[in-house]
Amino acid sequence: MAELRLSVRQLVEFLLQTGNIDSRFVGFDRALEGARIHRRLQKAAGDGYAAEVSLRDTPTVEGISYLIEGRADGIYTDENGLVIIDEIKTTTIPCEAITGEQNPCHWAQGMVYAAIYGQQNQLTQLGVRLTYYQVDEDRTFHFSKTFSLAELQTFYHGLLLQYVPWAKKKLTHEEMRTTSLSQLSFPFTQWRKGQRALSGAVYQTCKAENSRLLCQAPTGIGKTMSTLFPALKSMGEGSGEKIFYLTARTTARTAVEEALFHLRQHCPTLVLRGITLTAKDKVCLCLNDEGRPECLPERCPYANGYFDRVLPAMQDALAQDMILSQQALAAIAEKHKVCPFELGLSLSEWCDVVIGDYNYLFDPVVHLQRFFDSKGDWLFLIDEAHNLPDRARAMHSASFSKSQLLDARRALGKGKSRLKTALSQANDALLAYRKALCDEAVPSDDTGTQTSLFTQQSFADEDSDTAESSLSHSDDLFQGESPLFEKDGTRYYQSLPGKLYTPLHRVLAPAQSWLEDHRDGPAHETILQLYFSLRSFLRVAEQYDSHYVTQLSAHGSELQIELLCLDPSDFVRKSLQQGRSAVLFSATITPPTYYKNVLGCGDASAVALQSPFPTNHLGLYCLGNISTRYRDRQTSLLPIAQALATMVQSRKGNYLAFFPSYSYLKQVQEVFVQHFPHISVLVQESGLDETARTAFLQRFDAENTSTLLGFCVMGGVFSEGIDLTGDRLIGCAVVGVGLPQVNPRQEILRQYYDIPENGGCGFDYAYRYPGMNKVLQAAGRVIRTPQDKGVVLLIDDRFTQEEYRRLMPPHWGHLQYLYNVPALEAQLQAFWNP
Repeated sequence: MAELRLSVRQLVEFLLQTGNIDSRFVGFDRALEGARIHRRLQKAAGDGYAAEVSLRDTPTVEGISYLIEGRADGIYTDENGLVIIDEIKTTTIPCEAITGEQNPCHWAQGMVYAAIYGQQNQLTQLGVRLTYYQVDEDRTFHFSKTFSLAELQTFYHGLLLQYVPWAKKKLTHEEMRTTSLSQLSFPFTQWRKGQRALSGAVYQTCKAENSRLLCQAPTGIGKTMSTLFPALKSMGEGSGEKIFYLTARTTARTAVEEALFHLRQHCPTLVLRGITLTAKDKVCLCLNDEGRPECLPERCPYANGYFDRVLPAMQDALAQDMILSQQALAAIAEKHKVCPFELGLSLSEWCDVVIGDYNYLFDPVVHLQRFFDSKGDWLFLIDEAHNLPDRARAMHSASFSKSQLLDARRALGKGKSRLKTALSQANDALLAYRKALCDEAVPSDDTGTQTSLFTQQSFADEDSDTAESSLSHSDDLFQGESPLFEKDGTRYYQSLPGKLYTPLHRVLAPAQSWLEDHRDGPAHETILQLYFSLRSFLRVAEQYDSHYVTQLSAHGSELQIELLCLDPSDFVRKSLQQGRSAVLFSATITPPTYYKNVLGCGDASAVALQSPFPTNHLGLYCLGNISTRYRDRQTSLLPIAQALATMVQSRKGNYLAFFPSYSYLKQVQEVFVQHFPHISVLVQESGLDETARTAFLQRFDAENTSTLLGFCVMGGVFSEGIDLTGDRLIGCAVVGVGLPQVNPRQEILRQYYDIPENGGCGFDYAYRYPGMNKVLQAAGRVIRTPQDKGVVLLIDDRFTQEEYRRLMPPHWGHLQYLYNVPALEAQLQAFWNP
């Protein structure tokens, strides 16, 4: 049987941890602060104190070969010649509660280290010391015990013996999984067109170390099974310990679960565990009145005593050898009265396939530390990779508003405090920047004179107790740097606003202390949200480099600061380096050079596959005589309405039309209704909730007795990720080339990528490629199965240009360019009536 690798902490906490989940604020700097305190205490211990001593042991118990490893905080010899193992802990519990017996895991860690060290150094007796540092009162407490080596070995052996059933469960599962995966065959009678090629490329990528693959896999290939199956085969051959299937949509996660169920049905002897991890607020069984999770033992029965009940819950889940969906996890959690979110995280270590959102790997705040704080033999399958550039930019950006400081100060009420002083000082610093921005926001009026958008009186408000003394000349505030762009109180800078970092950072410590001292009360939520926001902002500030710009916006009494990540490539690359290999795939991932650059995969292989569907099932037309450019939009309204009417009147059925903006959509829709009132229309409204989205899609019924045309927005909720198969959708029009709106932020992005070392393709990266991605996604709503038949109409003369034509997928080779409505009508009649 294979060797089982465990850290000392894993072993001890798995078996001995008891009590509750308690999400009460205890300071999010504690891990870093604890490490600093460890180093300080270790250094103060003197020359004879060996710090961070690595220890490993390879015992065999009940036929189980273990690899146990960890690092003792300190080892030293006391004045009596006794070797002492020192275990250091930082804590915020009251000094009177520090008894040395408050957590059995602490003694257990020290005793296991002592057992390993004593055996390896042939010692007969050792001491274990627990060193507690109480953070708030800056006090240190020591508790010591002396043990014979025999006592330590008995304790250590007892833990390993206690873990044996779990070790056997894990090793037996892995052995059976490997055997069953080696015998697994493709679950369908035949391969779809392109499916074998995709699977082969994925398999080769998973087998190789540090390999990357970018794949454009059109709808219909069956990309979920085509990526999952070869990754499992690779795992069965010893390449890959665990698969992480990450995606941006819940529906895609459901598709992975269905694929795993299908594999189980195809191969009943398959031994495989999968789990879907879902955000805490979506699985919580005990939400508060505001609809948010509140993991406090006195309020949540699933948090109270969680660690006392979690092992039976895990035994139950693992005994069923099932695919643990959100619903399955909730049922087990309800049965055992444990938190489903925490249970899912614990079970993920025992599962072979982990399904979840991108943020579990790429987000620096919520990534799965248990897996991704160090490199592992992981296989990453990244679905819908066209979404990853923008998602990664957002994960590594941050914003902060001056109003957050004022809200926090008001929430504290009357009276003085260290936190209130820090808030006022930070507010003064932001007020200086706001005044500098507003004083220089002087656009010309109609008379040709310069007028400020803001009056001096707007600064004489409650913003600052010391506003006048804090104001500085703008050259000092911006350190002489010229803005990249400025207009109407908004500026973009290449560097951080240097004089903001320190006053904002000084809010953290008193905010943390206040939160630890005030566990409840009306101000708690406000201060907590401020703390979260500040931590996120300052974390990004600490990694700020040439990949970033700063946006400062002053409007009225508000100042908004945004640290914008333009280029997430380094961050994505580092995340992917935590695993063995990565496959990034989508129906629209063109051109591959763009994605290689933006996602830090410069050495990745790239493949683009043909659609498996019959070409004659898709009527593909472009009206190249209409311009949808902003300057031409008024004159385009009626021609577009006529083109849409021609499309939907060619055959009764359900259609969608996608537009680059809501305003353009509304303009065309009004003209369309005016000229073609007999055709039913449905308009996508902004900000639809889940119920409204479902209701919208339900209108697209295959049994509709009249034609329906839905007006939607490109890049919106209906332009990707929906499956209206068969007669539920028989055609769509895409109006325009989908370019993002020209605004300062997109222009800054364009400037960044115009630099040769960043690609030298600023317009492509900021506008053309993201725009065409929206076009292809929208067009992809038609033809979802081999039986579907439908039409796609592109409306814009730019589609005739080579710069756009080269971005079209291989299976669009039969696109027909037309230049008037009669020609379109003739082609549609020929398509529907061959």
